[in-house]
Amino acid sequence: MEFVQYEQQGMVGMITIDRPNALNALNSRVLAEMGSAFDEIDLNAVRCVILTGRGDKAFVAGADIGEMRSLSKAEGEAFGRRGSELFRRIETFAVPVIAAVNGFALGGGCELAMACDIRLASENAAFAQPEVGLGITPGFGGTQRLGRLIGLGKAKELLYTGNKIKAAEALALGLVNAVYPGDALMGEAVKMAEKIASNAPIAVRAAKKAVNDGIEADMDTALNIEAKLFGQCFESEDQQNAMTAFVEKRRPAPFVNQ
Repeated sequence: MEFVQYEQQGMVGMITIDRPNALNALNSRVLAEMGSAFDEIDLNAVRCVILTGRGDKAFVAGADIGEMRSLSKAEGEAFGRRGSELFRRIETFAVPVIAAVNGFALGGGCELAMACDIRLASENAAFAQPEVGLGITPGFGGTQRLGRLIGLGKAKELLYTGNKIKAAEALALGLVNAVYPGDALMGEAVKMAEKIASNAPIAVRAAKKAVNDGIEADMDTALNIEAKLFGQCFESEDQQNAMTAFVEKRRPAPFVNQ
């Protein structure tokens, strides 16, 4: 792949958008390669994924305006659906995905970060949905996820004005989970990913699915979803190993994803 790199470090997968000369902007090629990178992940071996951008200026500075500016209505809709479907795949991916936001996360970059489970930002990160200044709306899920994350009032303000917010404000709004100095960001992301990976995979995956499937359901339906996923964790080797170790007051053996 030319613009997206994938590597595995222990039980953590690392996806890097590698187009720094264009501030890691998303074009059709990058979207396709990101899909291929997720295809490459061995879910029997990887328990958490970190997604970041190359360099220290941008996570993803947006979608590629040069590609978008001449699109027809039909082509624009198709491009939006392509990005939206990929981001939904990331959002519902079997294992957690951490966005390590190492700079600008604008437009499609902000939307990509929001599709991840957890967002960690460097101090120089900045977030915005500036599409209205370009004559378009967000097309990769921004109008839907931003309000769910930070509340409708502030989301509408940012969507309608296109204003940019810095990492500290993003943290205060709940858009990101934590902010770190730039040189510490990846180390902290890896530390969190390894902590997640050290837990029982069946439980982590079930927790993610319970949240994703239940968040838009009524409470009775959501609790039923949770009950079923809770029950599915039982009789697994990992559940029996961990609970037996707890009762016997010892550390459990390493989880084996069974």
